[in-house]
Amino acid sequence: MTAIGDLILVLDAGTTSTRAMLFTPQGVLKGVAQEELTQHYPQPGWVEHDAAEIWDKTLACARQVTGEAGGAKRIAAIGITNQRETVVAWDKVTGQPLHHALVWQDRRTADFCASLRDSGQEPVVQAATGLLLDPYFSGTKMRWLVDNIPAVAGAATSGRLALGTVESWLTWKLSGGAHVTDASNASRTLLLPLAGASWDDGLCELLGVPRAALPEVTDNAGRFAMTLPEFLGAAIPIAGLVGDQQSATIGQGCLNPGETKATYGTGAFVLANMGSEVPRSGHRLLGTVLCQLGSARTYALEGSVFVAGSLIKWLRDSLGIITSAAETAELAGSVPDSGGVTIIPALSGLGAPHWRPEARGVIMGMSFSTTRAHVARAALEAMAMQTADLAAAFAADGAGWTALRIDGGMSANDWMAQDLADVLRVPVERPEFVETTALGAAMLASVGVGIHSSLADAARAMRGSVQRFMPGAEPAAERRIGWDKALGLI
Repeated sequence: MTAIGDLILVLDAGTTSTRAMLFTPQGVLKGVAQEELTQHYPQPGWVEHDAAEIWDKTLACARQVTGEAGGAKRIAAIGITNQRETVVAWDKVTGQPLHHALVWQDRRTADFCASLRDSGQEPVVQAATGLLLDPYFSGTKMRWLVDNIPAVAGAATSGRLALGTVESWLTWKLSGGAHVTDASNASRTLLLPLAGASWDDGLCELLGVPRAALPEVTDNAGRFAMTLPEFLGAAIPIAGLVGDQQSATIGQGCLNPGETKATYGTGAFVLANMGSEVPRSGHRLLGTVLCQLGSARTYALEGSVFVAGSLIKWLRDSLGIITSAAETAELAGSVPDSGGVTIIPALSGLGAPHWRPEARGVIMGMSFSTTRAHVARAALEAMAMQTADLAAAFAADGAGWTALRIDGGMSANDWMAQDLADVLRVPVERPEFVETTALGAAMLASVGVGIHSSLADAARAMRGSVQRFMPGAEPAAERRIGWDKALGLI
């Protein structure tokens, strides 16, 4: 039995949860199921997921929304989007993971990255891949698994090892063995030249990653594989694959050079569409593949902040300063300023444009008059200040912003959205449907099976209305001074 419907099923495998969402060709959300993912922290700086749990919970979510929609016959295509740099190692014969997945936040390869930088390799790697030598990226995590996990090393020796990011893992499991990855995820590994069609032997050798274990690099839209009927009740084409931040950029309709979005989720990620020319940054931003269709690539310039929504979660779960994320907007608005409190949220290092994996968080400027409202406001202010640091780097690279489209869970906070506009001095646009990561994957899958003829057509059909926040009162200069002073302490 083959599916014949017109709904698009999106599997959104994020950092803290995995979801299944159903969209119509007009972008209307028809169903959602979500499961939290267990976070494993074996030691400071190490972050892991159970790849089997990702699979089990993703499948459970997919089955739930499929059943609620009336069965697999209603679904025309599946799109998968994922936490990008997280690495899974599994056995090609058994299909079982060989170790916990190493999450994008994991910093255990910092020393290896430093040794490569010290030996002068970073300019070579950056020129080829657009990336810097940082534990954030997938390739060094792959090397660590091969070097440190006997089961992974043994599978590599016997030719049974499969390595991939989460979309690759889910596609393998759903299809019963298709080993593919899309160009947007592949461009985050340190192993794919931005101007090259596939993996580079020299980069694989430099990082110590067995090329034979890597998946085939594909477009972002197309009929990549069919699901096994046993999972959802019918064979459904997997027709869209894309990393979460590229997916959000597409979901925001940033399809023309210069259009820029920022996603505020666990971390914060800014991408500017740079068109068909390979981007080069002189200010420690990243060049990445935004989208590949018909083997033709559109590129983006990217700045990645490691801690955004996870700071608010930490204030809630670890410190007990707030009881819900939504409470921060009310608290921030209840005081005229942060009372001199500045937070540098480097709980898992600092990303762009600083790239300091060893950095740790700072809360500065507290006194006996400090209240939880001041701390909550400082936490939200940190989002705008991190974004402002990125804005300066983008402008220095010739990609200054004239507006910023925001999305992700944190963007629903009106106080933060207005603060961004005030600090950045540009209009900030927020779509009515802020979960544009899933929407971008739905757009790609719709193109992959021909529901829409192009991404532009999909964007016109599926994007909703937007709300604009215009710059108001400019924050006092002391805020910038406090931020820079706190940065100097870490």
